Amino acid sequence: MSIRAERSTRARSDAGGEAPRKRPPLRKVLPEIWTIIKPRKWLLALGFVLMVINRVSGLVLPASTKFLVDGVLVKRQAGKLPYIVGAVLLATAIQAITSFSLTQLLSKAAQRLIADLRMQVQQHIGRLSVSFYDATRTGVLVSRIMTDVEGVRNLIGTGLVDFVGGLLTAFISFFILMRISAKITLISFAFVLAFVFILQKAFSIIRPIFRERGRINAEVTGRLTESLGGVRVVKGYHAEDREAGVFAAGVERLYQNVVRTLTATSFLSLAATAVLGIVGAVVMFLGAREEMADQITLGDYFTYTMFLAFMVAPVFQVVNVGTQLTEAIAGLDRTSEILAEKEEDAEPGRTVIMGPIQGDVRFEDVRFAYETDKPVLHGVSFHAPPGTVTALVGSSGSGKSTIISLICAFHKPSSGQVLVDGTDLSTVRLNSYRSQLGVVLQESFLFDGTIRENVVFSRPGATEEQFLSACTIARVDEFATRFPEGYDTIVGERGVKLSGGQRQRLSIARAILADPRILILDEATSSLDSESEAMIQNGLSYLMQGRTTFVIAHRLSTIRRADQILVVEAGVVLERGTHPSLYALGGRYYDLYTRQHGLEANRFLAPGEGEKLFEELK
Repeated sequence: MSIRAERSTRARSDAGGEAPRKRPPLRKVLPEIWTIIKPRKWLLALGFVLMVINRVSGLVLPASTKFLVDGVLVKRQAGKLPYIVGAVLLATAIQAITSFSLTQLLSKAAQRLIADLRMQVQQHIGRLSVSFYDATRTGVLVSRIMTDVEGVRNLIGTGLVDFVGGLLTAFISFFILMRISAKITLISFAFVLAFVFILQKAFSIIRPIFRERGRINAEVTGRLTESLGGVRVVKGYHAEDREAGVFAAGVERLYQNVVRTLTATSFLSLAATAVLGIVGAVVMFLGAREEMADQITLGDYFTYTMFLAFMVAPVFQVVNVGTQLTEAIAGLDRTSEILAEKEEDAEPGRTVIMGPIQGDVRFEDVRFAYETDKPVLHGVSFHAPPGTVTALVGSSGSGKSTIISLICAFHKPSSGQVLVDGTDLSTVRLNSYRSQLGVVLQESFLFDGTIRENVVFSRPGATEEQFLSACTIARVDEFATRFPEGYDTIVGERGVKLSGGQRQRLSIARAILADPRILILDEATSSLDSESEAMIQNGLSYLMQGRTTFVIAHRLSTIRRADQILVVEAGVVLERGTHPSLYALGGRYYDLYTRQHGLEANRFLAPGEGEKLFEELK
């Protein structure tokens, strides 16, 4: 039984991903936005300077209209025409150059921000506890790393600058319009203010929709990742159509979410168009009346009309850019949630840095529960001296893998202590301890790389001699050298191109190369046939020499030479001793051993009898 099999998970939503969380107020998110932008504040400041130059130069064309109409066309002052045209061309050139510079500067900076955030989130997730991984789908984590940060580019990219630039243009245009005609401007501005109020309400509705979209996308991605990873199981049970149905249901939920967003943004576009039309009609009517009454000139009228477009145009821009920024903030909410998760070594009590250890392991009245009301271990105590082999045997679900999990410091005891060389593991900096552990699990995990890359994963700086020695001891050389590419053969995702026995040999070679002080063998030979198992027994024997070793094995013949055997049932150590002493005792170990060898099977414990034994022991 693997370590993972005994872990219970925290509650999830029915969709199988993650439960919805309360949306934090925007005022609480703004400091986090500043935290992200702060390292690039000077870059962003330069972007805003370029933006101001760009927007001001863009106003030269509408401003020149008054001089063109009133001076050149009405008063026939042709000498001014070259200067007006020259100013427009110069302003256009400046606008083009600053636009190009903005795109180059901020777009690249935004992509750098995305890359940095992805690395930051991935590094943080990698330092979280095993309990967090137990409760969170892999696909959800992938979505957090790759998708949620994508929209954040608008916080530093052209999206934010365009948004602020539009507001700056509108602000300048408003004062120019006020100089031309305050009455028309105030009437027009009243309609714009009404639309701003609608925008504020709309974005407060759209933001949680974007958050929900991120959650749904993570759930769909998670299920798809699982389905693709377990394709052999899916095909083995002819479940392709069922999986397609599950995926289709998730995609439909995603579609409905997008439809809700499109409905909201379409309404905003409708309102923006209506505002623009109403304002245009008001200006057309009132402006024409004032021009005919000689309150403004014809040049003023044309200039007013053009500047009005610059003031109202950001209304449309707010709909598009504002939606992008809203999506970016929703993604930031989710990114902040993951970064707020406490790292394993972040606990205040973890201050001890372990030097080279001897491997003296002691459990003192250890109790543990994955869930408060469901205890798994009940006062487990034992001592494993340095260099000894301790075997854990018992029925499935008895607590063997939980004991191993506590030795690896994947979890902390509910009460009691796990001591290594007299140091409580709950006080230890985990990187200093786990660097001296070697683990060979039942489910041997391989990366989609070469044989060499998978073996040296435990010790990247190993020499070629050390690498070849580990492969020889684990009998990896016997199959690796038969491949055309040798040790550079690609093993495929999770080692799919290798047999179960070959994958296990790679895992053992990896552990040998790590040269650990404490060695964990969680059913390390379960994937091997009898012939393959016999071939690597010498390798395992070599690996165990001088190391404190803990072995979980259902094949009891593989642990007959253990220094001590712990028989674990219902979370208690029922029996302990060597193989001869436990066999002679004629108890639980005797039952297990003789059952495997076809003897006295009738003495095997019935379901639930382990719990009764615990009650009797109390």
